[in-house]
Formats: sequence, structure tokens, C-alpha cells
Amino acid sequence: MPSPRRERRRISGSERVGPYTLLRLERGGLDPGLPGQFFMLDVPGHVMPRPFSTCLAEKGELAFLIDPVGPATRVLCELERGQSIGLFGPLGNGYRTNVSRPLLVGGGIGIAPLPYAARAMGNPPVVLGFRTSRQAEAAALVPGAEVCVEPTLVTELIPDEPVDILACGPEPMLRAVHALRPDAQLAWEAPMACGFGACYGCAIEFEGKSLRLCVEGPVLNGRPPVIPLIEDEKVEAE
Repeated sequence: MPSPRRERRRISGSERVGPYTLLRLERGGLDPGLPGQFFMLDVPGHVMPRPFSTCLAEKGELAFLIDPVGPATRVLCELERGQSIGLFGPLGNGYRTNVSRPLLVGGGIGIAPLPYAARAMGNPPVVLGFRTSRQAEAAALVPGAEVCVEPTLVTELIPDEPVDILACGPEPMLRAVHALRPDAQLAWEAPMACGFGACYGCAIEFEGKSLRLCVEGPVLNGRPPVIPLIEDEKVEAE
């Protein structure tokens, strides 16, 4: 797995995708990491960074899908081309992508890591669920996905036959997927302060254990936990 690096990167673009913003950064020499891993993005005017999974890793760019739900995320959504921010990553543990019968399952802003995962895996089947039709506009990031809007639940789109599920979404959705398929790979969402296991701010209870999502996750039942080591000689001051 690639070692995380702290760098500054220039904004190369920002576009609306339904209620969300797709923030594009110049990639430079940064490794995008594995599908399901994340970066901590610095927020201008705020002390604490915010975690975002890699949404797209196109040539020369990294993109992150942001839901403007609070002051910090709104600041990120308002950044313009040419501005720069610091970021740290890739962090956490990603999906196992070498599965034989993949099915990607996303709910709401949980669609964020799935475009990158889908491209890395050769565009397997994808099912997505959203609360509103405006949120569902984000399905355009994963062409060919089967989409539902409440009251239909995304778990209703999971077929009865055996599949290898890679999921991301709100906790109720993930627990429902886990109840249906205990071996599913689940990328959990949680507030994070440090991104490397020091603060325990992202700990959750899962299968009777307390797990730090930034280290043991965010993908559970995925790759085995790896505590990242920072390559000091590659760290650049912000």
C-alpha cells in the first residue's frame, strides 16, 4: 500500500453534481491509493481537516465528492480554480477488488468512492439508492448503475444470487447490507479529526469490537488493517 504524503495541491476545477460538488485537484506525484481509501483535506479558515474518499483518479487529477452540510464543507465547495489547499493521504484501508462476483452498492453521498472503484474493477454492476431525485443526479458519475429513490431502498436491488458486495453509505444502510450479507465489504462514514488513529474520534462498534475507522477502516471486512507510516523524506510542509 502507498505511504501517505502531506502536500499542497492547486484546485483544477469544481462542478456541481446534483446537491454535491465534485472538487478536482491537480494530482502531481500523489498516489490516489486503493478504492475506498481517503485523504484529509485542509479547510481554509478552519483548524481541523475533513476526510474524503477518492472519487475519481483521472490522469493528472484527484477528485473528491463533497456534500455541503456544514461550514467547513461549504468552504470546500466554494473553492475556485487556481486556489490551493493541503491534503494528507492516502489513508485507511480500501476495498479488496480482486473478487469474482462484484456488486457495488451505494447510498446517498456514499456513492463517493464508487466511481473510482468501478473504473478500477472494469465497471462491474452497481446499485445506488438516494433519498431524492436531485441526489440521484450523482449517479451520472457511475454510468450504467441501477438507481432507486426512496421509498424504494437500495437493499431491495441486491439480487438473491451470491455476489461480492462492496458498499458505502449511511450507517443504517450498511447495517442492513451486513445483515443480508455478513461477508460484505463496508466503507463506513464518520467524522475524523486526525486520520491516523490518534484521537479515537471515529471509533464505532462493529461485530462486538470498537474499531477506529481511519485505521481499521474505513472499509471493514476488506483489506487487513495496516497502520500507515509517513515517509518523512517525502513530506512537504504546507
